[in-house]
Amino acid sequence: MPPTSIAIIGAGIGGLALAAALRGQGMRVRIYEQAGGFGRVGAGIQMSPNAVRVLRALGLEGRVRATAFAPPNWANRAWDTGEMLFDLELGAAAQARYGAPYLLMHRADLHEALLSAVDPSEIDFGRRLVDLSQDDAAVSLLFADGSVAHADVVIGADGVHSRTRELLFGAQAPNLSGRVAYRATFPAALMGDHRVDGASTKYWGPDRHIVIYPVNAAQDEIYFVTSVPEPDWTRESWSAEGDVGQLRAAFAGFHPQVQRVLAACPKVHKWAILERDPMASWAVGRVALLGDACHPMTPYMAQGAASAMEDALVLARLLGEASGAGRGEIGQVFARFEAARQERTARLQLTSHGNQFMRGPTDASWVYGYDAAAAG
Repeated sequence: MPPTSIAIIGAGIGGLALAAALRGQGMRVRIYEQAGGFGRVGAGIQMSPNAVRVLRALGLEGRVRATAFAPPNWANRAWDTGEMLFDLELGAAAQARYGAPYLLMHRADLHEALLSAVDPSEIDFGRRLVDLSQDDAAVSLLFADGSVAHADVVIGADGVHSRTRELLFGAQAPNLSGRVAYRATFPAALMGDHRVDGASTKYWGPDRHIVIYPVNAAQDEIYFVTSVPEPDWTRESWSAEGDVGQLRAAFAGFHPQVQRVLAACPKVHKWAILERDPMASWAVGRVALLGDACHPMTPYMAQGAASAMEDALVLARLLGEASGAGRGEIGQVFARFEAARQERTARLQLTSHGNQFMRGPTDASWVYGYDAAAAG
């Protein structure tokens, strides 16, 4: 029989996607989340066709498509003149070419959709992982509140600052890119008579860029995210506020559409863009990593969440196919998981690091045409 109990560290997008996929395999899951509950973080997210394929496999595509915005194209424009550098047709063309649509949405809406596929009673909040130990039979988890849990298998889906990774491989400081991302979501009504065009648009500057798009089908809420050189800012936090005036000054001279969006923005958050080199291994014994815990990447291709969801679907299927819960069998599962996923995620990491994807004519099929349901 496959593993009978699986513990997931972290209830973010990757962790919830894994829990939903494992539930579909009929396996017992327990999710340990260090936060006290979920909040609606004001951020947009892009679900490219490869990510929508995962949502389809989880039975969530219809729910997401009902409220998400499906852009007709991805426009890449010069920072000042707005000249089109590369225009990737989406809409029906994406559906035909990649087998799924390209969707833009609020991150919280995606999180809520994934949460709907998980039993809420399987989530323990306020559980910050402190330590773990394992033997041939099980893994023991120690949390900051003094509680202890046990499982056949543990999956660390706890992000770029993963405690699970530290416990397996030692402390590894992330690479500071010297850049920060400013982001904001705000009502489109704040732009008055002006509106953003009905597309996902990236304005490419010499050393900075900004991406702008609506986050729902009504197009009444706007999101933008930037990359700006600020080597002295090293805080990676979704809640840290930035200076709107400093942001506007950083994009002085950019296209009038950018100026209008930033002028309407009431407040911004900022975080340091961190990344890590590809890892040689993602697992030790009965414990493995997933998503940003093992392959964090810059946000320049919008593939961080997508690749975590791909991981989840592949790993859930492999665990469901396991012949037993012995350490050898689990080791084989993790070896197959790494073989299925490491080459792709490393390529995504390195391509995103270069930040040239779609700056000019680009074949995006290797990214968007991937089907995690058929991998591994």
